[in-house]
Amino acid sequence: MKKQALPAVSILNEDTIAEFKTADKIVVVAYLSADDSKNSATFTAVAEKLRDNYLFGTASDSALAEADGVKAPAIVLYKTFDEGKTVYDGAFTAEGITNFANVASTPLIGEVGPETYSGYMAAGIPLAYVFVDGEEVKEKLTTAIKPLAIEYKGKINFATIDAVAYGAHAANLNLESKWPAFAIQDTTKNLKYPFDQEKEITEASIAEFVKDFVEGKVDPSIKSEPVPETQEGPVHVVVANNYEELVMDNDKDVLLEFYAPWCGHCKNLAPKYEELAALYFNNPEYKDKVIVAKVDATANDVPVDVQGFPTIKMYPAGAKDSPVDYSGSRTVEDLATFIKTNGKYKVDAYVAPPPEPETEEEEEEAEETKAEKSAEETPVGSAAPAATETPKETVKKATEGAQAVVGDDDYVSSSLSHEL
Repeated sequence: MKKQALPAVSILNEDTIAEFKTADKIVVVAYLSADDSKNSATFTAVAEKLRDNYLFGTASDSALAEADGVKAPAIVLYKTFDEGKTVYDGAFTAEGITNFANVASTPLIGEVGPETYSGYMAAGIPLAYVFVDGEEVKEKLTTAIKPLAIEYKGKINFATIDAVAYGAHAANLNLESKWPAFAIQDTTKNLKYPFDQEKEITEASIAEFVKDFVEGKVDPSIKSEPVPETQEGPVHVVVANNYEELVMDNDKDVLLEFYAPWCGHCKNLAPKYEELAALYFNNPEYKDKVIVAKVDATANDVPVDVQGFPTIKMYPAGAKDSPVDYSGSRTVEDLATFIKTNGKYKVDAYVAPPPEPETEEEEEEAEETKAEKSAEETPVGSAAPAATETPKETVKKATEGAQAVVGDDDYVSSSLSHEL
């Protein structure tokens, strides 16, 4: 509330700067010359973007900068933890200042929780988790790992996590529920590096592990189901160990569903997804251009942060690094249209099913309705009666509506940010 009540950038002077520095847990101050419009505009743009996260201020009095040991143009981030402040030493660019604020505002050893998880994921650097099951263990390991947090500041974030409350998250890092535990996650590629749980967590053992990780000597832990020996049915089954081969194949458009076995919406989608896949798999012209596939995201490590089930993405041929998220209704026709629109080959595979023949009961019902309408014909000059739906039309419309609407409960979280 305080951040929104203030302007994006507060103008500071000798009477206000001292109070401003302690106005919040984190504040960012730029010391700029009064006529430095270029750097002022850059700093203001960053402040507008990050105003929900930090307080921003600017001071043009050179004496204030000198009192803090800097010279304009300069940026200092003040904080109520760790060393108290950090001076920016990079280029005066929006990207550089943004990255600086995000890194410098992160505690040496923070805590993963509902308010911090998304920030750690967005930081753009690996996150080292320390799972602890009590304050005594937390204090002991925090002390042991602090030198590493200082050494790798800006390269790796270190944080404890309450194993009692959020121990289930350990499985996402390929750890067993055995405490304490340590793992590093590459948050950009979603790769997991669990520390051997048979070894004791000490300053020396973790220092060696982190050093090897930074030097690229630690292989990521890949959780994968067995690669299917044969292709059964039109939907291709993707697992972690064939993800690159099937999904990232640049010769094919790939529609991939990330699902969970327990997800009711995934189960409801399954028969339609099979029908969709058959449109391409059973067509000699299309089967080498389009693949419809699925992956159990709970049993396989995938390089995607899946936050809901089902999640559906299109990986177009030649543009695998730019997948397109699907957010439409889960009908065969709409999914096929999505493939046509977003795939490289613009394959139009959907064929509308022929109308179902009427049954004898429906024919009799139609005759009765026709007779009723004939008996109720409106005399010339009078108002026409309101149109009505036959029971068959009502059922048809209700069914179509149910297919078209995607409710809020379709979103089933799998990430820690929603688990907490």
